Amino acid sequence: MICVEMAPGRAAAAVSECRATWVEPVVAGSQLASAFYDTALLLVVKNYYNQTNSTAPSHLMQDAQQKAVSNFYIIYNLVLGLSPLVSAYGLSKLGDKVHRKIPICLPLLGYLGSKSLLLLLILLDWPIEVMYGAAAFNGLTGGFTTFWAGIMALGSLGSSESRRSLRLIIIELVYGLAGFLGSMASGYLFVGFSDRYREGTVLVSCSIACYAFCLLYSIFVLIVPKSAPSCTAKAKGVEEVGGQVPACTGAAESAQPSESSSKAPVTPSKLIIILLFVAAILYDLAVVGAMNVLPLFLLREPLSWNAVQIGYGNAAGYAIFITSFLGVFVFSKYLRDITMIIIGVVSFTVGVIIMAFVRWTFLFYIARAVMLFALIPLPTIRSMLSKHVEGSSYGKVFVLLQLSLVITGVVTSTVFNKIYQSTLNWYSGFCFILSFLAGCLSLLPLR
Repeated sequence: MICVEMAPGRAAAAVSECRATWVEPVVAGSQLASAFYDTALLLVVKNYYNQTNSTAPSHLMQDAQQKAVSNFYIIYNLVLGLSPLVSAYGLSKLGDKVHRKIPICLPLLGYLGSKSLLLLLILLDWPIEVMYGAAAFNGLTGGFTTFWAGIMALGSLGSSESRRSLRLIIIELVYGLAGFLGSMASGYLFVGFSDRYREGTVLVSCSIACYAFCLLYSIFVLIVPKSAPSCTAKAKGVEEVGGQVPACTGAAESAQPSESSSKAPVTPSKLIIILLFVAAILYDLAVVGAMNVLPLFLLREPLSWNAVQIGYGNAAGYAIFITSFLGVFVFSKYLRDITMIIIGVVSFTVGVIIMAFVRWTFLFYIARAVMLFALIPLPTIRSMLSKHVEGSSYGKVFVLLQLSLVITGVVTSTVFNKIYQSTLNWYSGFCFILSFLAGCLSLLPLR
């Protein structure tokens, strides 16, 4: 969605408006904020339970802390995951019928409020249970479920069917790069100003500032992508007045198919849609199961990482956004969508089985490197879904998929955290083996 200026005056205005349809600044800012917040929350919770267990013998303190942090995240993730069920579908329906910005702006407002509560908790020494209320507020305003469905709807509207997989993975790439940078910086920001401020104050403040920027950009700058005639009409106007036409690559080129896809009736294949939903749910189960216990796995022996190492570890996870983008960029020229999904699933399952046997830091990074295409499946599944429904239903379909993933994530998070607690002293990598099996199952609906 890039417009190249070839004439002054009105052409420049047309280019400016085309650029204002970009959702990337919102995606980047919100994910940078999220990376700051995730690291801050984990370390604040860890420090809180360190203090409450400070009288326990040292050999028992680590296991007690692990279980306390795990129990906190079970409840936190339950509240965060279930509360959007109240509002997500309604907000996405409003986005389809009233204005596409609603499913983006309202969740951002919820993010801003809920993250502010963590800052107050640090400054005022509130109990950690306050964060359950923050999670509820975040979810009731739509949360990530509604926000991401809104972003995907805008991305799909502004792209042609032939370029949609690439368009959506570009959004995911921006998301990942922002997360990578945020994770790299988060550990230093958490401890770097502790001599003047309480630990976490600067990091959470940076997160809040990023969310504020995203909200203001979404309200006052972001423009919902228009169909090709709007861009070509501007070009014709310029041609009539001055003779030169701004060449639009992406926005004008891709909006025409979007126009036809939103108006021309589409006969969805129910079987294909169901199989895509099942594959997405099973794959998300595998990913969520592994990624939810991974932070706890890193905090205890044999790795016992500190704040800076956790930041590096999170950054390594975000690197797959770059490699997955490059994979889609190359594979989409030669392979079908379904083949790209299978490549992504295999990449993740092989990486997660290596993670099950991690005992040294270098092996963790090898496992992450093997997962280089792990991001490909879900954006590609969304792209395939969008080709089987009408453009006017993108918001509803994407939020239904997101709600399915959220419910799966909530259940998976709870079950895997309990399994992790039960297998902590037996085999701490057992949950990664379960994720490997779930990832293998997700290949079955794709056959």
